[in-house]
Amino acid sequence: MPSYLERDIQNLKEGIKNNVSYIDCLINEVQESINSAWTDGDITEKQCDYLYKKYVRMEK
Repeated sequence: MPSYLERDIQNLKEGIKNNVSYIDCLINEVQESINSAWTDGDITEKQCDYLYKKYVRMEK
């Protein structure tokens, strides 16, 4: 997984933990990073789907 995607996921986790008011912005950053990583071939479609469900839709 690319470092930029790991960083954005970590930022989202921290934002959730700290109950920040800009969660929507952090989710958008993660979504953009997931899309970039998939488009660039750095993650598979299966990984893309999993990450999208977990961090963008926040499904369990």
